[in-house]
Amino acid sequence: MDWLFLSAVLPATLDPALAIILLVASAITSLITASLGAGGGALLLVLMALWLPPAAIIPVHGLIQLGSNGGRAALTLRYVDWRVLAIFLPGVVLGAVLGAAVLVSLPPAIWQLTIALFILYLCWGPSLPKAILSPIGVFLAALGTTFLTLFVGATGPLVAAFIKQIHQDRFRTVSTFACAMVLQHGAKAVVFGFAGFALGQWLPFIAAMIVCGFVGTWLGLHVLRRLSNRRFQQFFNVLLTLLALRLIWQAAEMSGWMG
Repeated sequence: MDWLFLSAVLPATLDPALAIILLVASAITSLITASLGAGGGALLLVLMALWLPPAAIIPVHGLIQLGSNGGRAALTLRYVDWRVLAIFLPGVVLGAVLGAAVLVSLPPAIWQLTIALFILYLCWGPSLPKAILSPIGVFLAALGTTFLTLFVGATGPLVAAFIKQIHQDRFRTVSTFACAMVLQHGAKAVVFGFAGFALGQWLPFIAAMIVCGFVGTWLGLHVLRRLSNRRFQQFFNVLLTLLALRLIWQAAEMSGWMG
């Protein structure tokens, strides 16, 4: 490995050894999302938060996830529920506009706790009423999660849990979720671009992360084909529950509940 070359193309704040660790993590977390439906993006966000500058975490993660979900959407395009996405898109646009215009004063811990509790309800509570899964419900879910993702960057599991309520087929869930995340992360990239975040120095790293993520996605879809819909739903619920518990733990630490 030419460390000098890596140092030249990477941001000055990112060590080459850490970059390699994150590239491997991109492949592994994409494999997790492709095979189990969700979770990889949130896990990658946690890892990136350990080493990246705070101001870079959400915009860089958003672009990586845009590419990663784009690859997954391309590989599963024939399973996409375009009806849901047609309703989801206007909510994404409005949520991004509101998020860009509004200063959020609530502590991040409140957002994280709210997301975690709703994920747990979607996984283990009674099915949502049909009215919530109607077009207006999908629109409001898109609006709310897009607004939140600009500030907490970890709403993917919430979107995944919502889409799980609509579809029982594993490929339908994975493909539609991937396209929904493309819309959300695309909107996030536009917002942070207008906000003046300097992405230029991060582009080689982001491109490499997307390539590694595509490899992980390809491997993960092979795992998905070996799962039944029932087994997929079981793994999916357990994984989302673990992510929700992590959010609760993180909210507790940030608010001082842990002492």
